[in-house]
Amino acid sequence: MQDQAPFRHTTVLLDEAVDGVLARPDGTYVDGTFGRGGHSRLLLSKLAPTGRLIAIDRDPEAVAAAAAITDPRFCIVHSAFADMADCLAGLGVHQVDGVLLDLGVSSPQIDNPARGFSFRFEGPLDMRMDTTRGISAADFLASADEREIARVIRDYGEERFAGQIAKAVVARREAGAPLTRTDELRELVARTIKTREPGQDPATRTFQALRIHVNGELEELEQGLKAALRLLAPGGRLSIISFHSLEDRRVKQFIAAHSKAEFDRRAPFAPPPALALTSLGRMMPSAAEVAANPRSRSAVLRVAERTDAPLKD
Repeated sequence: MQDQAPFRHTTVLLDEAVDGVLARPDGTYVDGTFGRGGHSRLLLSKLAPTGRLIAIDRDPEAVAAAAAITDPRFCIVHSAFADMADCLAGLGVHQVDGVLLDLGVSSPQIDNPARGFSFRFEGPLDMRMDTTRGISAADFLASADEREIARVIRDYGEERFAGQIAKAVVARREAGAPLTRTDELRELVARTIKTREPGQDPATRTFQALRIHVNGELEELEQGLKAALRLLAPGGRLSIISFHSLEDRRVKQFIAAHSKAEFDRRAPFAPPPALALTSLGRMMPSAAEVAANPRSRSAVLRVAERTDAPLKD
């Protein structure tokens, strides 16, 4: 599903993610990352007349785009998906049949220079998914100390030159020229990093790291996974698309923690404990999808189903 110009969006793993989450056509579902509504629209087309879809997005522009959907079975809430339990409780919903999450940044966010997500465009160094709250990437770089900047770039960008980049950021700031624009940060990183990965801009990892930090993406993911599991009815499903290893690792570990029993050497003949999830596997984009949409090449879809076992404390 594509948005109107100027910022177009092609939904990744569209059919696979929707088919994965759709446990019961007459159920209640959550699209925790509405974006431009590709997954939501397809899911609505497959729901029964008694079905219901509640979308969530922290981006005001995404929430505004949702106004184009007039289906009475649909509504959207401006919030982070980590708070989905409170969002749904406000609508009188306490249990759902599926939760779909398409993690990371969307094409309209990347391709809009005013949002500051991409080093490919000149614009303000913002990177906030919710432009109504929080501090921008420029604010963070203007106030954090060198050690904190290095930690963020290293941990969230897996950048081996994080220390050198942080030192250069602080030196520029102390010289009276703090970074405020995307092109300034890109040029600083390019001057600082002497060796480059083939085919990758040297600023790629730094931009990723700052975006993840500014938006608290990994913390939101961990909280959102827990909230989703508590909301799922028996037989309900999680369908989650990740775009880099930091996200996918957490999704994989969360599903494994609730779907794989640990062997107890003290009681080798004891029956296995009841587990809250059953993993239904993972899927990658086809070669045809990657050729048509290169941004899909790193996507991983994982699906799991809620059992009727009680949650562990």
